[in-house]
Amino acid sequence: MKKREIRMRPSVIIGLLMMSGLASGQSLFGPDVQFRQVGPSRGGRVTTVTGVTSQPGVFYMGATGGGVWQSKDYGQSWKNISDGYFNTGSIGSIAVDPLHPKRILVGTGSDGIRSNVIIGDGVYFSSDEGKSWKNIGLKEAGQIGAVLIHPNDTSRFFVAAIGNAFRSNAMRGVYRSKDSGNSWERILFHSDSIGAVDLEFAPDNPDIIYAAMWHGLRKPWTIISGGMEGGIYRSMDGGDTWSKMSQGLPQGLIGKIDFTVSPAMPQRVWALIEAPVGEGGVYLSEDHGSTWTLVSTNEDILDRPFYYCNIKVNPQNPNSLYAMATSFWHSSDGAKSWKRTSAPHGDHHDLWINPLDTLVWIECNDGGANVTRDGGKTWSTQNNQPTAELYQVEIDDDFPYNLYAGQQDNSTIMVPSIPPHTPTFDATSFWIATGGCETGPAVPKPGDPNIVYANCKGRFGVYNKLTGQEQQYYVGAANIYGHNPKDLAYRFQRVSPIHVSPFD
Repeated sequence: MKKREIRMRPSVIIGLLMMSGLASGQSLFGPDVQFRQVGPSRGGRVTTVTGVTSQPGVFYMGATGGGVWQSKDYGQSWKNISDGYFNTGSIGSIAVDPLHPKRILVGTGSDGIRSNVIIGDGVYFSSDEGKSWKNIGLKEAGQIGAVLIHPNDTSRFFVAAIGNAFRSNAMRGVYRSKDSGNSWERILFHSDSIGAVDLEFAPDNPDIIYAAMWHGLRKPWTIISGGMEGGIYRSMDGGDTWSKMSQGLPQGLIGKIDFTVSPAMPQRVWALIEAPVGEGGVYLSEDHGSTWTLVSTNEDILDRPFYYCNIKVNPQNPNSLYAMATSFWHSSDGAKSWKRTSAPHGDHHDLWINPLDTLVWIECNDGGANVTRDGGKTWSTQNNQPTAELYQVEIDDDFPYNLYAGQQDNSTIMVPSIPPHTPTFDATSFWIATGGCETGPAVPKPGDPNIVYANCKGRFGVYNKLTGQEQQYYVGAANIYGHNPKDLAYRFQRVSPIHVSPFD
């Protein structure tokens, strides 16, 4: 028993110290200790993507916890370009200067305010293609839903600030800089509880700007998305003045909103709007936002809108649209009907289509970012981007030892500290899902590394690596979903820690 105690306790301590050391950028084990990455290299959740129109192989992705990454080979490989500069790994929006593509603007703080939220740290700017970065302000803006660079005067930046996800915040609203971020002015403000979640220029006149205002807050046991305030605003003078658009739009409760426009029909603007049943859906304006018509009330494209709510129109075909939700949806008839289409992973967040070659896209979801060169028939891999969000790192007492964790938006996973042999194809052949689910954790049994205790949102299980079978059960015999917390015997959160006694 003493032997087990000596070997198991460091597993928890080392796992935590490794994460702490990495987070602070300093080793807690002395100057001679070197860290190496053992995996997994499969992607974590990515909520924003963009590309470079004039350089069709160059793409950028922003993860919810992994920072900003760049690919120069159509997604075949990715390089992190934010480490050492950003004070947060949560990315809300990325914009590339359309005239000078080495200039990149990034708003931090993902707009998907679900139960695991990393706070933003303002806006960052690079003038050298991401080799170096500078924080240019709005550090208290919380989550940022959109950043834009004016297509004609690229010293003008625009930012949609959602605000602090957990409390009232006076920094909410739309901001503008006329000097590349050296100074900022707030040009649209509603209240300290209503933030801006999206911005879009009219393709034929960038002085016409559409803004989506949203009441979004994260509470300990629930998420508030929408209210009697918020909605769609429009500026006709580059952001100096704004008017609320209401004709044809929901008049009561209104929630999260996302815009899309197409240069092929620039007076058109589409809006995917969260609202009560019968009112929520896709709205179309044919007159730069003055009047609106409800085109689709398909609930599938608007599920979990606080988390998704994204729509994109083809730059060359104004009747071809894509909606990002739990599934990836396509409409070929101007949003009247929708058909599920395929992508490498579920839970979709953003899409960029190259305006010059509309077969070239980058799309992102809870499994990472993926690039297509044939309009979505085939995709690049997600197993080349180590952006995973991992819960509670553990090690077993096998030799060589293995590491365990729960990966958000994926599964629990075991990776070897030393691969037993050279992989035939890639390192994925050594990865094992060990029961439970995305929220983890996964804790091996002391003395028997073939038995793993795992968790899935309050549902616990015992997994046998030899048989590949798991016995699951609810503690308190109740699912935490669909019940008021006061009615539960045990109020488990999504991520419930597990500790295994080294003695028994």
